[in-house]
This record gives sequence, C-alpha cells and structure tokens, in this order.
Amino acid sequence: MKRGVTYRGRAISAKPAEDRQKTQLQLLEAAGQEFAEKGFERTTAKEICERAGINTAAVNYYFGGIEGLHAAVLEEARNRLFSADAISAAVAGKSDAKAKLGAVLDVVAEALTGPLSSSWVFAVLGRELVSPSPSMLETKEKVILPRARLLRQFVAELMKLPEDHPAVARGCVSLMAPICMLILADRRHLGRALPALGLKSDDGPSLARHLFRYALAGLEAVARDARKEL
Repeated sequence: MKRGVTYRGRAISAKPAEDRQKTQLQLLEAAGQEFAEKGFERTTAKEICERAGINTAAVNYYFGGIEGLHAAVLEEARNRLFSADAISAAVAGKSDAKAKLGAVLDVVAEALTGPLSSSWVFAVLGRELVSPSPSMLETKEKVILPRARLLRQFVAELMKLPEDHPAVARGCVSLMAPICMLILADRRHLGRALPALGLKSDDGPSLARHLFRYALAGLEAVARDARKEL
C-alpha cells in the first residue's frame, strides 16, 4: 500500500509519476491563466488551486510556494514560445549566419501566428517585459543574460563587426523590437488598426519573410556605415 505525504498537517496522497506530472501541468495551466489575467502580485495560490480543482497545499508541495510556481510558469512560457530545442533544431546544419537568421525567424513567426498567440503565454511574457517580477529578476543571470550574449554574438556575425560595437547592440534591439511588439500588442486592436497585417496561422511564412528582409536590410546598411568608421 502506498503511503500518503503530509505537508504542514495536510495529507497529500502519494501518486505515480504520471499522475504527479499531470497535477503539475494542471497547476501550470491554471497559474498561467491567473497570472495572465491578474499579474503575479494580485494572484493567490488559493485562486490557482481552485481554478485547477486541486488541493490548496499542492502549490507548496510541488513548487515550494507561489514564487516557485511563478518561476515555473515563466520557464514554461518561454519554452512554449521559443524553446531552445526548437531554435537549435532550426539552425542545425546551417553554417551561414543569414540562413540561421531565416530559420530562427521561421520558428518565431510560427509562434507569433499560431495558437499560442491567443493563450496565456503571450500575456504572461508581456507582463514580464513591461514590469519584471521577482521571479524574472532572479532568472536574469541564468537565462536572460546568456541568451542576450548569444544574440549579440549572432548579430555581430551578421554585421561583420566586433561584438562590443555599439551598432551591434542597436542591431539586437532592432531585431527584437517587432517581435516584442507582437507579443505585447492586443491582437484585436492591432487587427482593427492594421486589418491587412495578417496574423493568422497561415500568415506565418509571409511574416517570417518580412521579418527576415527587414532585419537583414537594416543590419547590413548600418554595418556598412559602421565599418567605414572603424
């Protein structure tokens, strides 16, 4: 007979690994929806568990508290949007920087126009872009800065400039700006303002081509001027 686990006086029955994983996913989904609607500061563990239909002690048991759950939600959101595995698979076998850029933007455009765009993922990440929570600040050293260094190296390779050149830093901003805008923007308002924009799932390839041409033309033009000054 399997024994239960007691957490702060509350009994939580031991579950097979598959059931535990299911419970964790239920909590992540419910928490993602709550954080998207209210933000981290105005969300409680009780509300998350009620939404998930799970014992209120589960947040502490599985994630060590609401802070740990929020960190897990952010990690899940980042992985669903632009997972490291998806990016690595896209650029595998491509040695040319331009080909890598095109492959990465294919992944990005697919995410920006796919089902995720109407899920809690965009709302949660959008909140973090505008007003970083303690969970985001804690993961900055582990996740954000290493990825920023990789982006800087990639843009420097595209521009054929030293990695510490100011034009490279500005190029990173120029590359990321439209992507961040499409994460943050309200799709209904954007659709009304720019009805021909096209953000449905079948618009992904054309969006990817536009992002690629726009980014590449700008980076190459800036790089030409910057190299003249070296």
